[in-house]
Amino acid sequence: MNTQELKEYFDNSKGHGVLATADGQGRVNQAVMARPHVMEDGTVAFIMPHRLTHHNLQENPHAAYLFKEDSPGWQGKRLYLTKLREEQDTDLLYSLRRKSYPPEMEKKEGSRFLVFFQADKVLPLIGTGERS
Repeated sequence: MNTQELKEYFDNSKGHGVLATADGQGRVNQAVMARPHVMEDGTVAFIMPHRLTHHNLQENPHAAYLFKEDSPGWQGKRLYLTKLREEQDTDLLYSLRRKSYPPEMEKKEGSRFLVFFQADKVLPLIGTGERS
């Protein structure tokens, strides 16, 4: 799936996603995440606060994102990701946000990070016939 197809898919699909990360010792965490932002350069970006998922990515750059479409059956995507870089509280981050929050909630949540990943592999939600 090329960058443009992936961008169109996530721009037009509704559903729910989960980002899985692990720390340096391999302890796994899962977090409910919004749809990723597919950037012009082909990277995939997520906005996140500094919680366990972000902490894990400081120790281990690998992650997996599972997206299930809001449709009958089991339609969706699995993305296998490697962290490339991140930025904190930038104009780009705030321009990409799909929701706005009240100022008191923003203050409580603290800084936000825009984390960029390379998509190493994109698979359908269910089966491909290949073995890993």
